[in-house]
Formats: sequence, C-alpha cells, structure tokens
Amino acid sequence: MKRAIVAGATGVTGAALMEHLVGSGRWNVVGLSRRKPELPGEFQHIAADLLDAEDCRAKLGSLTDVSHVFYSAYVEKSDPGELAEVNLRMLRNLVETVTNAAPSLEHVHLVEGTKWYGSHLGPFKTPAKESDPRPLSEPFFYYAQQDWLEAAQRDRQWTWSAVRPHTISGFSLGSPMNLTTVIAVYASICKELRLPLRHPGTPTNYHILYQAVDAGLLARAIEWMATSEQCQNQAYNVTNGDLFRWESLWPRIATFFGLEAGPPAHFSLQEFMADKEPVWERIVKKHKLQPHRFEELAAWKFGDFVFSSEWDVISDCGKARRAGFCETLDSEEMFLRLFSRFRQENIIP
Repeated sequence: MKRAIVAGATGVTGAALMEHLVGSGRWNVVGLSRRKPELPGEFQHIAADLLDAEDCRAKLGSLTDVSHVFYSAYVEKSDPGELAEVNLRMLRNLVETVTNAAPSLEHVHLVEGTKWYGSHLGPFKTPAKESDPRPLSEPFFYYAQQDWLEAAQRDRQWTWSAVRPHTISGFSLGSPMNLTTVIAVYASICKELRLPLRHPGTPTNYHILYQAVDAGLLARAIEWMATSEQCQNQAYNVTNGDLFRWESLWPRIATFFGLEAGPPAHFSLQEFMADKEPVWERIVKKHKLQPHRFEELAAWKFGDFVFSSEWDVISDCGKARRAGFCETLDSEEMFLRLFSRFRQENIIP
C-alpha cells in the first residue's frame, strides 16, 4: 500500500482520482480540500490552507509516510501575474512540507492543461505536442509550477510528471471547470421553461473540432504516469482520443433531455442564468432533487469560455500511447453517460 495525497480532492479531477485510488485497494489516500469529499470507502480528509505555509506544516507535517503527491488544486485570479503567484505558492507550500516530512516520497504529479499551448488565446498549432515551444512569454501558472517543480526535484530522490488534458468531464459539483454540469443544468432549466435547447456558442464554435477527457480515464492515466518508470520527469497529453463537433453532439444531448434542438444562438450563459435561481428551486421542489444551491452547481463563466472558442482544439496523444497508456473513450457517449449519472444521483430531473 502506497500513501497518496490528493490536493483539490473535490474538484472534477481530484474527485475522480480520489474515487479511483480509494476504490482500487492499492492506496492509502489523504484528500486535501475545504470540504470532505462525498465518497464511499476509507480515506483521510484534511482541510489545510495551501496558501499558508505554516498551516501546511501544522496539518501535514506528521504525514511521514507519503509516497505520492497528486496536485490538482486551483485558485482563480483575473490577473495573470497574481494567478501564477498564488497557484505556485500553493504547490510549493505543499511539496516543501511533504518533502521535509516524508523521506520516502517517490513522486509528485501535476495536473496542467492545453492552455499550456495557448489554446485559450486564439488559433494555435494543432495537433499540440508536448515538445511544442511555449507560446507565452508573460507569467503563466502552468509554466511557473512546472519550472519550480523541475528545479525542486533536482538532487532529490523523487520524480515528477504532468498531464495536459482538455475539458475534463466528470461527476462533481461546484467545480470551476466541469462542462457536464453546465450543460445538464442549462438543459434542465430549458425544459422547465419549455424552451428549445439552443447551442449558446458562436456559429463557428458549433462547427469546430473539439476534444474532451473523461475524469475517470484521466485518473487512470495519472496513476499510470505516477507509477511508471518511463514516465518520470515527463509531461503527457491525455484526452479521450477522439474528436467531435457540437453540431453532431448537440442534437443527441437535446434528445437525452427530451428537448428540441433549436437553432444555435450566441448568448452568455452567465447572463442568462443570472435570474434563474427561482426556476431551479422550483425544479428541485417539483422533482425532489438533492437540495444543492444553484450557485454551487455549475460555472457559467466556464461554459461561456468553452462555447466562445472559434478554433480547433486538438492534442496529439501519441506520446502517451507509445509509452503504454492506450485507453480511449467515445466522447459523445461519455457526455450521455455522465448526464445519466447526474440523473441517477438525483442532481437533475
């Protein structure tokens, strides 16, 4: 049994990783997050403030037998410099605390993303490869974190790895970057209001090639990287391995929710949802759903970001396949399966 710390244990990536590691029976798991994950199985939960080095040492300094750190924590900041500084500080506080406390630390894994390649800025080189040069010269938190991790690892016995997924989709609530909850809640509100399910993105966004990754598949890839010798001190792209266009997927989503797929109409989900809390409360009462607060369910800002992209988003996953991770999933089927789970768990009607 190895002992792992999962930082960001309630996010879309961290929740799937917790579920996978705890369920595997191969790991003794410590989850770091503000609230305890709602997860079956045995694990330890610690609410440590990663921005506070002293709090990290006080709450994590006794974990002397940690072998692996999986880092998926994130704090949103609008200023790029502050975003880089704050997220680097959290990683540094955690890794330095564990390094000093656990002499048998073997590996630190960092969750990044395709923003590494500038996918959020405009058209970029596709398919993106791990060897591509960095497109950004200004401070960026992925670069700051990996540069620090590489420097910290020198002359240490532990190694590092990093994964670069895109549009991580899984069963979690309140995550700032989970598109499945955005679509599921939007569709449920459209049904209550007897509106067609209209794609809210730009006309170009409706037709571009896009990619996603199932959080469960990502969790399995992360464990593989952290425990495979050939992956030491390497970064890997990981997606479901396929591509899709919203124009093909959107009608299937509408059918799942029993809705007509109306013509695309570019609008802001954040603005559309600004006054919909009473509608959601009505839905919860009518269908006896779990009483989650409306603002906890979905990140509409993230939905607007995804549906405003007007360029292909494609990662080359050949490096991971050549190294031994060959699992793939059908992205369209993934979305429908996740919607079904939200329904089974009584989150949506």
